[in-house]
Amino acid sequence: MIDLAGLGKVAGKRVGGFSLGMGQRLGIAAALLGDPKVIMLDEPVNGLDPEGVLWVRHLLAGLAAEGRTVMLSSHLMSETSLIADHLVIVGRGRLLADTTVADLIAQTAGGGVKVGTAQAGVLGELLSRPGVTVTSVATEELLVDGMGAGEVGQIAADHRIALHELTQHRVSLEEAFMDLTRDAVEYTAGRALQEATR
Repeated sequence: MIDLAGLGKVAGKRVGGFSLGMGQRLGIAAALLGDPKVIMLDEPVNGLDPEGVLWVRHLLAGLAAEGRTVMLSSHLMSETSLIADHLVIVGRGRLLADTTVADLIAQTAGGGVKVGTAQAGVLGELLSRPGVTVTSVATEELLVDGMGAGEVGQIAADHRIALHELTQHRVSLEEAFMDLTRDAVEYTAGRALQEATR
């Protein structure tokens, strides 16, 4: 188990001298003693270096592939999106979601087409129509909902508008999580910004 956790070289050292990452590895190794069918981990990548994070990712995927149930808590949505297939989200003691990662992302508004052009104002007017929402994100950037990238590109080409970006915007797990938990947390970045500008 010590070798599996990558701690073979420090097996004779006192645990009190371990770094945070080494302590995490030791804790994960301890959780696997007894060959459990269900593994529960709290913030398993906390304190790990990039190699350690990759190790945890592969370890958890391997355990799940063996048919074990792997449950973990995490505040790192980008990491969670790489290793989880099912989510249970709790906010202020209430169950907010019990769903797959893919379903949570699909249910969240905010996808669309990201368009970059020096003529954002003109293109925005050309794209505006019933069922299509055009939002100015930055001086030369639009987010278009309700129209595919191909159609946006064709309209721009028809009007000789040069594009420097045309990509399908995908909502991240972090964006979906923030959207879902917006009213279920005491502190949000949005509220902090609003209060700071008062």
